[in-house]
Amino acid sequence: MTRKEMTHLTLTPPNGLTTDQAQNRLNQTGPNQLAAAKKPALWRQVARHLNDVSSLVLLFAVALASYMALALNGGWTKPIVIGAILVINVLIGLYQEASAEKALAALQSLSLPTTTVRRDNVAQTLAAVNVVPGDLILLKAGDQVPADGIVLESTNLTVDEAILTGESVPVSKHHVQTLTAVAPEQEVFSGTAVTAGTAIVQVVTTGMATELGQIAGLLNQTKKRATPLQGRLNRLSGWLTSFAILGGIAIFALSVWMQNQGLADSLMIGISLAVAAVPETLPIIVTISLAHGVKRMANRNAIMRRVNAVETIGGVDVIASDKTGTLTQNKMTITRYWTPNSPQSQAADDLTQAGKDLMRYLGLATNAEIQQVAGQEETHGDPTELAIVRWLAQHGQSRQQFEAAAPRLAEDPFDSTKKAMATIHRLTDGQQLIIVKGAFDRLPIRWTPTARQAAQQVHDEFGQQALRVLSVGYRVVPATVDLSDPNWEDLTQDLTFAGLVGIIDPPRPEVIPAIREAKQAGIKPVMITGDHMVTAAAIAQEIGILTPGQRVLSGDELRQMTDAELTQQIQDIAVYARVSPADKIRIVQAWQATGKTVAMTGDGVNDAPALKAADVGIAMGITGTEVSKGAADMILTDDNFATIMAAVREGRTVYQNILKAVEFLVGVNFAQIFLMVGAVVMGWGAPLLAEQLLLINVLADGIPGFYISREPGEQAAMEQPPVANSESLLAHGMGGRLALRAATFTILSLGIYAIGRFGLTNNQATMGMTMLFLVLAIGSMIDIYAIKDRQPLTMASLKRNPVLNGAMLIAIAVVLLVATVPVTQRLFGLITLPIEAWLMVLPAMFIPTLVLELAKRWTRRQAPARNLSLDEDPS
Repeated sequence: MTRKEMTHLTLTPPNGLTTDQAQNRLNQTGPNQLAAAKKPALWRQVARHLNDVSSLVLLFAVALASYMALALNGGWTKPIVIGAILVINVLIGLYQEASAEKALAALQSLSLPTTTVRRDNVAQTLAAVNVVPGDLILLKAGDQVPADGIVLESTNLTVDEAILTGESVPVSKHHVQTLTAVAPEQEVFSGTAVTAGTAIVQVVTTGMATELGQIAGLLNQTKKRATPLQGRLNRLSGWLTSFAILGGIAIFALSVWMQNQGLADSLMIGISLAVAAVPETLPIIVTISLAHGVKRMANRNAIMRRVNAVETIGGVDVIASDKTGTLTQNKMTITRYWTPNSPQSQAADDLTQAGKDLMRYLGLATNAEIQQVAGQEETHGDPTELAIVRWLAQHGQSRQQFEAAAPRLAEDPFDSTKKAMATIHRLTDGQQLIIVKGAFDRLPIRWTPTARQAAQQVHDEFGQQALRVLSVGYRVVPATVDLSDPNWEDLTQDLTFAGLVGIIDPPRPEVIPAIREAKQAGIKPVMITGDHMVTAAAIAQEIGILTPGQRVLSGDELRQMTDAELTQQIQDIAVYARVSPADKIRIVQAWQATGKTVAMTGDGVNDAPALKAADVGIAMGITGTEVSKGAADMILTDDNFATIMAAVREGRTVYQNILKAVEFLVGVNFAQIFLMVGAVVMGWGAPLLAEQLLLINVLADGIPGFYISREPGEQAAMEQPPVANSESLLAHGMGGRLALRAATFTILSLGIYAIGRFGLTNNQATMGMTMLFLVLAIGSMIDIYAIKDRQPLTMASLKRNPVLNGAMLIAIAVVLLVATVPVTQRLFGLITLPIEAWLMVLPAMFIPTLVLELAKRWTRRQAPARNLSLDEDPS
C-alpha cells in the first residue's frame, strides 16, 4: 500500500464495519475483482488480419476480378479462388487468437469465491468480490488473502508471497504498532497464501488497486510487438507489391498502346500480373510450417500457445529467466553441514557420526511431511523443514523413525520474534531431550571462546555461498524433571551446540549444459529474480550465467537508472535481483530497444506482464500459475530449462524451412512477372491466362511447398548466431539465388512459348501456352529438390522427405490431368500436345534443377574451405 493510502487510513472498530457502511463502500469502490482489457470487435480483428500488404493486394485482385465477372462476363474462377485463400488466412488467424489471451481470466480465478469477515460484530462468510476497504478479514493457515491489507492482530503468521515476489520461502508477518510506520512485514497482499498462524487483517485496497490488480493493469497495457518473421514477410510483400504495381501499369500501357487492346482486356492482363506477383500460397505455407513446428515442439515438452512464436523462439538473442523454479528446483535442500568436532564443513551426502547426530536432532524437531499421492509428491510444511525431511530420506531415515525412539512430549512453535522453535522428547533411558533449532545468533548456546569463533566462521562462509543457515542446540535433563507445564525460557538455556546446516534452492542439473549450449548458439542468458543479490549471484555463477566482466544489478539500482542508461549498460548486466514486475518489463523492453529478440521465462503472477511483453514468453507447466501460462507464448510441460534450447533448435529449423519456401515460391513469381511483361513487349500478348497462373501458384507451387516444412534441420543450426531483427529475407545469398532462378525460368519460359507458338506451329498461341504451362508448373515443382538441400543432391537427400515425394507425385498427376483431359483443357484454355511437343517439354522441365545444382557445385569449388550452411550458400 502507498504511504498516501496509509495516511488517510482509519482503523476499523473491533466489531467490524456495519452492513450499511460495507454497502456504501462497495458502491464507491466497486467489486473486489480484476478488470480485463476490452476485447476488440470481430470486425476489427478481421480488419487487422487483412491489413498486411499481400492481403491488400489479393483483396484488390478479388474486387477487380469480381467487377470483370459482373460487368464483362469474365468468369468467376479468379475471384472465387483468390477470395477463398483470403478467407482461409483470416479464419486461421482468428482461431489462433481465440485461445491466446486467457491471462486475465486466470488472474480473476485467483480471487477466492468466499472469505471470512467480521461485520456487525459477527464473523460471517461472504463472496470475496464483496470485500471492501475497512473490512476485518479473519485469516488462518491454508487461507488465501482476498485483498491488500494491514495486520492488526497475528499469532505466528507466515505468508507465501511467491506468487508476487518469486521467493520460495514464506514471509513472517507481524501486527502493526502505529499507522505512521507500516512496514512490508505488517502487510498482506491479495492472492498470497497463509502457510501458518492466524491473523485479523484490515483491508486497505481491493480489486484493481491491489498489488495483484496493478499486475493485471500492466498485463492489460502490455502489447505484443510483431514477430521478426512478420516484419520480414511484410517487407518482402511490400517490395513485391511495388514491383507488381509498376509492372501492372507498364503492361496496361503496353497492351493499350502497342496492341491496341481494349480497356477490359488490358485490365484482365493487369489482374493476371497481380496474381503472378503475389505468392498466394506463401501465407498458408508459413502457417503450415509453424503448425508443424508446434507439433514437433509438443513432442519435446514445449507447448506453443501462439503459433508465430515457433519461428520467433529460433531467433531469440536473449533468454531472460526467472530463478526460482526455472533455473533452480524450487526445493530447499541441505547441501552442507558442520559440527563442532570437525575442522571444516562436510557435504550433505557425506555423513560422519556427528553428522548423523545432527541429522537426528533436526529430524526430531521438524513438523514437515512429504507423501506420495497417486505417484505425485505432496508436501506439507515449511520449505526449510522440508529440506530436513529430504535430507533424512536421502540417507534412508525418516522423522517417524526418530520419533518412535524418542517420542515428542511438547513443542514450543516457531516464533518470528525469537526465530527458533523447541521440542521435548523422551529417550529410551527415561531422560528427556530438549532440542532447539533456529537462527545461529538466537540460540542460547553454552560457548567457549574458540568454539564460538569456529562456528561463526563457518556460519559466515555459508552466508557467502548464499546458503540459508539453520543451527541446532540440545540439552538432556533427568526424567525426574517435571515438564508437563514447561517454562521454555528456562529449559532452553545452556544448550550444547550440535552444529549447523546450509540450505539452498539448488540449480536444476540440466541447466548448466543448457546455458552452455545457449551461449554456443549466440544467445545471452540473463537471470531476473526477486531473490537476494548474494543468492542470485551465487546461483548465476554456478550455472554459468554470471561470468567475469558481467554485473549483478539490484532492483533499487535499476529504478535509479533512466531507460537510456539501462539500454546503454544492458549488455554488461547478467543478473537482476530484488526486481518488481514493472522492472522486468523495463528489462525486456531495454533489450528490445537494442534490436534484440527476447525470450522471458517465469512461473509466477509477478512474471506475467514481462512474459507478455517479451517476444517469446515461456511459462512453467508444472510449477507455473495459470496467470503465467495464460500470458505466455510457450509452456514447458516438464519445467526443464533445457527444453527451451530444444525449442530454439526446432524454431531455427522452422525458419530455415520458411526461407526455403520463400525461395521456392518467390523466384518463380518473379519469373512470371518478367514472362508476362516480356511477352507483351514482344507483341505476343499474355502468354498465360489468369486461371492458369492461379493453378500454377496454388497447386503446382503450393502443394510441394506445404511439405517443405517437414525438412529436418541443418546440422550447424545451433552453431550460428541468431538472425538479426533487421535482416532481410534476401540476405546471405538468398537474393542471388532468387535472381538466378528467376532468370532461368524467364528465359526458359519465353523460349518454350516461342518454340510452341512459332516453331512447332504457325503462330498458334494455345500450343505455346500449353507447353509453357506444363514446363512452368512441373519444372517449378521439380526444382524444389535443389532448394530444400544446400548440399549437392544425393539419393539419400531425395528420399529424406517421403511426404514431400508423395505430394510431388500427386501435384504432377493433377497438372498432367488438367493438361490432357478434354474437360479441364477447355476450362483452362489448353490443348492436346503432339508427340514432338512432349519431346521438347519433358527435358525442359529439368533445366532449372540442373542449373541450380551446377551453381551449387561452382560455389563449392570457389570456396572449398568454407563450411557452408543454409543461410551462407550464395548459390
